[in-house]
Amino acid sequence: MRARLDQHFLADPSAVERIAVAVPVSGRRVLEIGPGGGILTRALLERGATVIAVEIDGSLVSELEALFKAEIEVGHLILVHGDATRCELPEFDIVVANLPYSASSPITFRLLEIGFEVAVLMYQWEFARRMITPAGMPDTSRLSVMVQTYAKVKPLLELPPEAFTPPPEVWSMVVRLTPADPPVPIRDHTVYADLVRSLFSHRRKTVRNCLKSAHGIFGSERITDLIKSLDDQTLSLRPENLPLQRFAEMANALADGE
Repeated sequence: MRARLDQHFLADPSAVERIAVAVPVSGRRVLEIGPGGGILTRALLERGATVIAVEIDGSLVSELEALFKAEIEVGHLILVHGDATRCELPEFDIVVANLPYSASSPITFRLLEIGFEVAVLMYQWEFARRMITPAGMPDTSRLSVMVQTYAKVKPLLELPPEAFTPPPEVWSMVVRLTPADPPVPIRDHTVYADLVRSLFSHRRKTVRNCLKSAHGIFGSERITDLIKSLDDQTLSLRPENLPLQRFAEMANALADGE
């Protein structure tokens, strides 16, 4: 097996079983990103799912077409040759996928934007750990805030390198994402994303200084008004110390100032 294109194929049958039964898939349209050799694809099909498998590697697409010829012919498997960060995706209900490590962030944000009922996703362990870190903790990151704004995250399973072929250099973690409403309704999701990105671009600075650095994005007047509206305690914190709802409140103030 190849490790090019960030490919590490899940090979542990017990792990495949646990992932495939993590959520009910019978009769549902399940998006699988990076099917690789098709071991998880087969498990999902056997459990009654209609699988939409998106694979970027053309040689693997050919192998999957041969391996699942019967399932493709009857419409149980829809095989898409493309980059999951930007290709057109058929409609789906659920996501079950071993995501490529290098594209985990853009794919996750794209899935949250599109919407789904529930997702069971495998990530590099450190990436997943940052994702599940609550807001207000020293290790809180842009990833933590953005994902937890729109979804509940629950760790399901940790896997060692030997569960894959070829083995990666790191452990992996499977998590379940369930969409949820933000803690505070967000008026402009683009403004919200821009604000969170701006704050964590200077995470060692205080909120006050981070906001001052965002004049070029939001304009001096809007930033000045936002700073004036915030109390000194909030302005003296670092972004990772802010509670989740505070990001939404600040973004809404910026949106109102447009």
